[in-house]
Amino acid sequence: MREFIDAALGFPTFPFTAALIVVIGFWLLVLAGVTETDSFDSDVDLDTAGIGGVPVTVAFSLLTAVAWVSSLTASVTLHRLGAFDASGLVRAVSALAVLAGATLLAWWATRLLVRPLHTLFPDEPAPSRLDFVGLTCTVRTGRVDAWSGQAEVAARDGSTALVQVRQHRADTAKTGAPALSNGSTGMLYAYDDAGEFFWVAPYDTALDPRASAA
Repeated sequence: MREFIDAALGFPTFPFTAALIVVIGFWLLVLAGVTETDSFDSDVDLDTAGIGGVPVTVAFSLLTAVAWVSSLTASVTLHRLGAFDASGLVRAVSALAVLAGATLLAWWATRLLVRPLHTLFPDEPAPSRLDFVGLTCTVRTGRVDAWSGQAEVAARDGSTALVQVRQHRADTAKTGAPALSNGSTGMLYAYDDAGEFFWVAPYDTALDPRASAA
């Protein structure tokens, strides 16, 4: 046990040990809710190094962990073989070789490890129901009132969804527009989080910029 501690606190493993302490401290802060895993994504681009596609903190954590284990294992092994007990030049060359080798091995291993993690960290944020606010929809139920109703809405990416909609009585009373019924076009103008439905109002398709563009 003593030789592992000495190797971890000695050169060439010590730089990786210090980095590992920082990594552990960071993830403790993440668990405590003080920071987020993507805190440094806007500051560093890892795509050129081949280890992008995941948050910088995840890639750096993997790189540090693999480098630390590799350097520690190599240092203990060479010490047992007597390489670190040789002359100053041989010891220095051996230490630098371990440092470089552990870094390259960690980079190669991290490239392999981040590939299956790409799907867990999509580049684009997940779609939100709020993305539908401001879009037109087509009513798919017999009528829409303040208690029930469904409509089909097309997202900006072309996908469609069936959503719950409600209509204020004031929308028809003030404008004189007919109540929404099956096949009517409406405008989703607000989302009710508590009820999980959209407020919809009658809409003239002639005013739809997407229709005129088509």
